[in-house]
Amino acid sequence: MEERTTPILPTCTTPKLTSAGAMGRHSSADPNADLSPSLRAASFVASRSRRISASGYFFTLAFLACVVVLVSNVSGLSANDMLHTTTSYSTMYRSHFTSVVSRFFPGSSSLSQMPNTAVQNPVAALNNGTDGGLKMVGNETRNNGESSDQTSSGRKERASSGEFEFPPTPPPQLKSDEVDTFKAEKSSGDGGAGGGRRVMSRCDLFDGSWVKDDSYPLYEAGSCPHLDESFDCRGNGRPDREYEKYRWQPKNCNVPRLSGEGMLDLMRGKRFVFVGDSLNRNMWESLICLLRNSVTDKNKVYEVSGREEFRSEGSYSFVFEDYNCSVEFFRSPFLVQEWEMPDGNGKTKETLRLDLVERSSDRYKSADFLVFNTGHWWTHEKTSQGEGYYQEGSHVYDQLDVGKAFRKAMTTWARWVDANINPWRTTVVFRSYSASHFIGGEWNSGGRCESEVEPVKNEKHLSEYPPIPLVHVLEKTLKTMRTPVFYLNITKLSDYRKDAHPSVHQKQNMTKEEKKSVFQDCSHWCLPGVPDTWNELIYAKLLMRRHKGRSSQNRLADTRKYYL
Repeated sequence: MEERTTPILPTCTTPKLTSAGAMGRHSSADPNADLSPSLRAASFVASRSRRISASGYFFTLAFLACVVVLVSNVSGLSANDMLHTTTSYSTMYRSHFTSVVSRFFPGSSSLSQMPNTAVQNPVAALNNGTDGGLKMVGNETRNNGESSDQTSSGRKERASSGEFEFPPTPPPQLKSDEVDTFKAEKSSGDGGAGGGRRVMSRCDLFDGSWVKDDSYPLYEAGSCPHLDESFDCRGNGRPDREYEKYRWQPKNCNVPRLSGEGMLDLMRGKRFVFVGDSLNRNMWESLICLLRNSVTDKNKVYEVSGREEFRSEGSYSFVFEDYNCSVEFFRSPFLVQEWEMPDGNGKTKETLRLDLVERSSDRYKSADFLVFNTGHWWTHEKTSQGEGYYQEGSHVYDQLDVGKAFRKAMTTWARWVDANINPWRTTVVFRSYSASHFIGGEWNSGGRCESEVEPVKNEKHLSEYPPIPLVHVLEKTLKTMRTPVFYLNITKLSDYRKDAHPSVHQKQNMTKEEKKSVFQDCSHWCLPGVPDTWNELIYAKLLMRRHKGRSSQNRLADTRKYYL
């Protein structure tokens, strides 16, 4: 009889965990040990997929958290800040990567010597921070092997030939007195909310009043030989001095006193260009005198062509040798081209090309700072009447309203800026309309202001804003531009200063009869005077940007410490 056998079925038992040393090759600690090879492979793949998926989720969440933190830290950065951020992280990554490679490959030195190929922001001199559209990048490095003596001796010659070069420079550090400007200051007087002045970066620089300050002016009248004679009021016999001793005080912050040395540090290796009418020439001469006052060797400040009068030519350039920088002026009262057309009688007539920017624009489009203005020439009789004067292409308008013509001209200028100005290199400023104070007529019809010796005290007595409708056209145009533009809105603050014009004090030793017959100047400004404040506000804005840039760098440094 055949013996029947009962098959022994495998049982499921819970394996006893053993130490790593006690576990054999087929230790029961492996849950897949008793599975067939094909099942073990499938189980391994599934387990590995789960681990990879979990790791992926973890790193995705970590990456998103980093992005959120970084965005929250740099949300206030401008384009210049972002450029510096890119450069900083590129440098940070390279140095971190190099240290890792060096640990595993001690003999590798090429990485540590790798050149920094990141784009440099040459407005390093302004530390990359921006506010209100102040942006720029810098000049190419020049290394021609010249000694310092050779460079100095040949600079004037290169400047006069149009070959003056400006090498990039390291960023200056904020000085202690500048840092104080950006701290909230306790004030028992007219402070802002909470009894203290707000930080300047959140302050309206153009809302305030003029206050007496005996520490002004910023340079002594008569000390600057580069002034147009008609702006040198004291030299021309103006008897009072009080108009020189006012400073602008915003309501909720303090404007830093302009330091010529500090401003030159910001301008080191750069071109600072004014483009516009004689009011911008007024401001240009102011800046030259402000900066020259802080230079030890005055012989190293000169006009490149040796000119001493600044009215007849289309452009001028002052060089500050010790700082390798220039302060320039280009005459362009309309910002578009003045033109001539044949009138059909064998003669020509003057027109204004609303569709073309002025001819010298290619000479300054790569400057580091550009300060534009226009306005007063649009109020003159021929311009305001607009009869047979405005031109587009070959078409001359028989009649065109000055407001429409101004809008076309500003659109042409704005498009040129957007198409030609590199906002990573160039800071663009537009100075607003400067008020005139003629009483009893216009400049050519008996208007006068020589009796005005004090500023307007009450804001209610100011002219209605804007003083001319064209200001609104300008402001709307600036808002449509892609290129950031700092709008230096000095219209209201200048309107207070009816006391600060040359009036009859336009040249020396005028007789009483000459003073009675001369056209009084109630549009331009005495120097020292109001244009010094305009430049002081630009200086404040540049300091605000630099401070903001340094704050952004500190935030990024903190972020880097946290994540690395």
